[in-house]
Amino acid sequence: MVLIREGPVLVEGPVEVVGDDGTTARSDRFVVAVCTCRRSRAYPWCDTSHRRRKPAEPRQNRPDGRSHQDQDQDQEDEEE
Repeated sequence: MVLIREGPVLVEGPVEVVGDDGTTARSDRFVVAVCTCRRSRAYPWCDTSHRRRKPAEPRQNRPDGRSHQDQDQDQEDEEE
């Protein structure tokens, strides 16, 4: 078994996973990625959804005191 930070648990197969509700999922693959974030559409198997939904890094304000969000909004207004 291999743990990946902010990712799935890799388990040598074949694997049988029993869910909270008692349902069973089975994979005969030689290595299986088991989801730990619960975002996967293929739960309990990982579909890499954890990659798409990482929290955004905090953005720092510009030297003129305005935030980058203000700048982004100005650019959207100009495009309309």
